[in-house]
Amino acid sequence: MEKFELFENERATAYDSFVKNWIPNYGTFLNMLPYLFNDTRNDKLLAVGCGTGNEILVLKENGYSGSIMGIDPSPEMIAQATDKLKEYSDIVLKEVFVSQLTIDHQFNAATLILVLHFLKDDGEKLDLLRDISIRLEPKALLIMLDITGNDKEIKKNLEILRKLLPEDMGQDEISKRMDRIYHELQHVSEERIIELFIEAGFEEPTKFFQSTVYMGWMARKKD
Repeated sequence: MEKFELFENERATAYDSFVKNWIPNYGTFLNMLPYLFNDTRNDKLLAVGCGTGNEILVLKENGYSGSIMGIDPSPEMIAQATDKLKEYSDIVLKEVFVSQLTIDHQFNAATLILVLHFLKDDGEKLDLLRDISIRLEPKALLIMLDITGNDKEIKKNLEILRKLLPEDMGQDEISKRMDRIYHELQHVSEERIIELFIEAGFEEPTKFFQSTVYMGWMARKKD
């Protein structure tokens, strides 16, 4: 997990505007989280790769009463999250990898948003999901948002995404980002996502959200 790509400097400071521009209906996805975690069984949440804390803020602003630990290996992202969430006393933010957390600190809910596609499917993706799984109680709910699809599906959905981007975005920026998504990021098919969840100790996941190349998945840890 130490191979995880860090967001630093300009990438960190521009992250919030970046995700809003590049993920159509990103806000809609985040606004689903308070409803999906609206259960007394989900009162100790682990936000893996929490970035600037967007999902944590939405949960707290919409009445999530449980405790939250947000972790991210980027010090700049954690600094932004700390500032954004400073009014909430039941949030702990740590600059660590999930593998560095003690296993006896069990959570009963987790998020993994826009992280998995940075890891190769050579054991790294599975290791991350397993690292999360062993820190969750049985039946704990994990919600994930990630780039998903085989090469053909990604290519078609990128053309749809191109039509939905802000009109003032430069064509060079668009082309470079499209090329990075298709050729550099480590997306896998829906079938492979399901296999990875099951191998990591979760029940078969359900896809509940899609916005072009971005898909939202949810699954509970097996008993």
